[in-house]
Amino acid sequence: MTREDTGRSENTPSLDERITGALVGAAVGDALGGPVEGYSPEQIAERHGGRVHGIVGPWHGDDWRTARPIAPYHKGDGHVTDDTLMTHALVRVYARVRDHLDAHAIADHLVPDLMTNPRWIPELEAETIPLHRIFLAEKWLVARLHYGHVDPREAGVGNIVNCGAAMYMAPVGLVNAAHPAGAYAEALDVAGAHQSSYGREAAGVFAAAVAAACAPGATPDSVVAACLSLAKDGTREAVEKVSEEASRHTDVESALRPLREAVAPYDTVGDDYRSPSLGARRPSRLHAIEELPVALGMVVAARGDFRHAVLGAVNYGRDCDSIATMAGAVTGALGSPVPEEWAKTVAEASRLDLWEPAAALTAVAREVFARDVKRRRAHERAFARLGGAGCSD
Repeated sequence: MTREDTGRSENTPSLDERITGALVGAAVGDALGGPVEGYSPEQIAERHGGRVHGIVGPWHGDDWRTARPIAPYHKGDGHVTDDTLMTHALVRVYARVRDHLDAHAIADHLVPDLMTNPRWIPELEAETIPLHRIFLAEKWLVARLHYGHVDPREAGVGNIVNCGAAMYMAPVGLVNAAHPAGAYAEALDVAGAHQSSYGREAAGVFAAAVAAACAPGATPDSVVAACLSLAKDGTREAVEKVSEEASRHTDVESALRPLREAVAPYDTVGDDYRSPSLGARRPSRLHAIEELPVALGMVVAARGDFRHAVLGAVNYGRDCDSIATMAGAVTGALGSPVPEEWAKTVAEASRLDLWEPAAALTAVAREVFARDVKRRRAHERAFARLGGAGCSD
């Protein structure tokens, strides 16, 4: 097939390369960020004798099983966290439905998968149902949808407002590759089962960022522009302010503190990450989750480079596994290579095939696009018969 036949230049990543880069990149970012989650850049540097430059062991070494506040999770040594477990679960839902998803798909497919299908959980070093690993904000899905029989479109109301839904929305952006508005709308519907307010908004904007990163010729600036064209309220303002600050830096090291200062007015958790304020994680049109704006800021400061963006996210601390997950997904979708040694170590340590979900989602994305074209053509014909656009008479 010639370059003209493919419609892309030789150095433009293909759809399967972008999907693979995004999903593998998200998992690698997750694994790198896990062992230093919850700490400040200064604490991380003191613990590790400087900045983290790759995969590291548990914060408390061999005492990870009992040391609070980490116990009983083996964070580190290349183990992915619930961010990746949920991302792969959503890929499985797409593989089952093979079309666009909505909130009902979460109730019908994702929740049963979390409750009934045992899987290897790296942080627990055991095979068990994912429900035993996911955090309280994700257990809400089971309580509300399985036991409470709440309308899936409204089930997210009342939950902790955090990054719980946003952290696994990369697959929505990839199925809607190069169509940020479509990704945003679909993610808002899907996330309605899980989150409300700025937590749900972040899910939509993150999916849009991943979709925008898949577009030929995409750059960090074009990704941010796509996000700003769709984001609402405090989320939009936070993304704008953090991205503006990031653009002033030529490296992620110098951006660590300034990005925190830029996002602080929109973050409800406060400076002490492990002791949130009484106003934390409550619905608001004025606030935003911290993770998404900072992840996009790292992508901007790193000029789209995977390694630098992810390491910037990791050394930022706080909820850095989710920040690095998002930064890894966006830079991976942009086509920045994921270091092979990191990907191999994470796959082996976590006992996960990081490439199989990407292959499965690529097939689904192609099927959904073909179905969308068919639906669009049917709509065009119907609209033309009504005397609308395209009608020759």
